[in-house]
Amino acid sequence: MDEKTRYSDEELAEFKAIIDEKLALAKRDYELLKNSITNKDSNSTDDTSPTYKVLEEGANTLSKEEAARLAQRQMRFIQGLQAALLRIENKTYGICRETGKLIPAGRLRAVPHATLSIEAKNNKH
Repeated sequence: MDEKTRYSDEELAEFKAIIDEKLALAKRDYELLKNSITNKDSNSTDDTSPTYKVLEEGANTLSKEEAARLAQRQMRFIQGLQAALLRIENKTYGICRETGKLIPAGRLRAVPHATLSIEAKNNKH
């Protein structure tokens, strides 16, 4: 039997469902991070002592920087998932961009936005 060169439409539909679910969760998490950066859900410290307020603002700055990094990382994840959906649409999903071989389904279920097989990924390092 010839080596399989692409996933079937049924398999692509399974991967699409996995990606759609991960994308919905990723977008929700991104919105939560974005809201924490803009303080939409924070409690005001207007009625607390000045010393406590200064300490809390310092902690808020640190947590805002961390939230901004996490939000940026989350956005890259969202973009990776969206690119994976395009590859599904083009029926090129799951094909390693280095080797041209199919990425194992187990890897794609775990990392649905993967574009490299483990073999190719290990050769990069």
